[in-house]
Amino acid sequence: MTTPGLESYKELLLFLATAGIIVPLFARLHASPVIGFLVAGVVLGPFGLGALAGEMRWLSAFSITNVGQIAHLAEFGVAFLLFMIGLELSWDRLMRTRKLVFGLGSVQVIVSAAVLGLIAFALGQTPTSATVLGSALALSSTAIVLSSLAERKRLNTAAGRSSFAVLLFQDLAVAPLLFMVNMLGAREGAGLGLGSGLIYALAPAVIALALLVGLGRLVLRPLFQLVAATRSAELFVAACLLVVIGTGLIMAAAGQSMALGAFIAGLLLAETEYRRQIEVTIQPFQGLLLGMFFVSVGAGLDLSYVLANPIPTLGVAFGLVAVKILVIWPVARMFALPAKVARDVAVALGPAGEFAFVVIGAATAANLVPAETGATAMVAATVSMMAIPLLVRLSERAAPTRPVEDPALSNLTPQSMDAPARVIIVGYGRVGQLVGQMLTRHDIPYLAVDTDPALVARERREGKAIFYGDATQVELLRRCGIGTARALVVTMDTPAAVESIVIAARAEREDLTIVARARDAPHATKLYSLHVTDAVPETIEASLQLSEALLIDIGVPMGPVIASIHEKRDEFRRALQPAQEVGRQRRAIRRATRRVAGEPDPRGGSQ
Repeated sequence: MTTPGLESYKELLLFLATAGIIVPLFARLHASPVIGFLVAGVVLGPFGLGALAGEMRWLSAFSITNVGQIAHLAEFGVAFLLFMIGLELSWDRLMRTRKLVFGLGSVQVIVSAAVLGLIAFALGQTPTSATVLGSALALSSTAIVLSSLAERKRLNTAAGRSSFAVLLFQDLAVAPLLFMVNMLGAREGAGLGLGSGLIYALAPAVIALALLVGLGRLVLRPLFQLVAATRSAELFVAACLLVVIGTGLIMAAAGQSMALGAFIAGLLLAETEYRRQIEVTIQPFQGLLLGMFFVSVGAGLDLSYVLANPIPTLGVAFGLVAVKILVIWPVARMFALPAKVARDVAVALGPAGEFAFVVIGAATAANLVPAETGATAMVAATVSMMAIPLLVRLSERAAPTRPVEDPALSNLTPQSMDAPARVIIVGYGRVGQLVGQMLTRHDIPYLAVDTDPALVARERREGKAIFYGDATQVELLRRCGIGTARALVVTMDTPAAVESIVIAARAEREDLTIVARARDAPHATKLYSLHVTDAVPETIEASLQLSEALLIDIGVPMGPVIASIHEKRDEFRRALQPAQEVGRQRRAIRRATRRVAGEPDPRGGSQ
């Protein structure tokens, strides 16, 4: 058995090293990492340093000479992105937005393709070539647009949600476009008629879609319930990757895009109690694979071709963006989007998308589009895609759009973003359930998290807002809305886990009310040193309740008994709290009071 040489892993190692430099560097510069990955792809790609590797051999170790080796992995970046978006939606929410997806989306694709096709025909292309080029360039980049909007915190705006609706339809349109290319390329062969060919081409996709939805509803929840019951983090990661990659490959085998299969899987899992933990598990893979996708896009830009043909390539890129903006803006207005929202949607969707490479590449191979024209179109598409982060930023500075207000757009809003401020209960055993019952009695909404899959499934059947997950992971707390939560209650009986959650939560929000269950007095003292608002020791509370019952049973009036119990509880609290913690809490209370009253913070700055 031979061991693969370093050359087999060079591209992957180079990408990981690039990611380790790009992400922190651009975070420090307050710039989008997307731009960094795209530029890195151009510099390290076969048309950058790779072009010099023939003369200077040592540069081959620092250049991506085989883009195809990372392209296959890069394709999963878009699939993981759509899977995460599906998790944030739900099947019912998507059905309520069919007007935006199938209305706005379909009209945008058809009108853009028609206008671009007519321009290509006027410039001397054959009707077939013009049709293919117009259809391919009418598509936009799902990965770059959504990533750019998310980084600018604009995915939750009306423009962001409208852009997503159009991009979703474009993903659905990829298979019919590829079918069109295949039919045009084989029309002179001894083949099927158009009607029969359409049936044979689309039947596998329809069957795969039906099987994916039907089996997904039956299999996915039991699968994750079995995996969660093992309490194995590794197995949970494996199950998440299996679902994303498996559903993507099923749809790819049926002629659809992998991203569509992953999106459907996300929609089905969005209705389960495992959604939050799956999001936390998949997030790192999504970030890395999307970065690899952006690097592969940048590496595909032939700088020598641009320099040799600057006017055709840059002219086509600029003209493409300008024409699509002029087409999409009135189409969006036709669907009653406000003028500013329509403008932002048009600017974001103006550049070409990654599927243009697939469609134009297939058309060039079938001799439907001249090779030189296809090369110019693909280079121009790459240039336009690299401009997306800049265009999104410029559009935002021109006039910021407001958060989602239209009900139809609100249905496309991620559930974690539109949830009300709630109390978060970590640990939903007997103690947590009693806390939940008391909150319900006072009409205070809450969200619970627990690691027992059987308990979570049972409580969800009763309509409780509870999710499976490990709350010691700060990302899970963020997904549950700790940024806007009214309070956090930690009722777990494992001291180390309680302390980890308190540390993570306090690091996220200094003003958050945190009430934690303590094993005993020393544990309560430790929790106070970690800045909990209140720590409730089990042994002391049990003693106080026993004393209260005893005093009342032997005839002491209830009023004095309750007053004395409260006094004793306060004495214990003061004894357990370090002096510095008492001062910190008093300062936090004063700051909160000033903030409510609208008074400035004496320390300066905004709160």
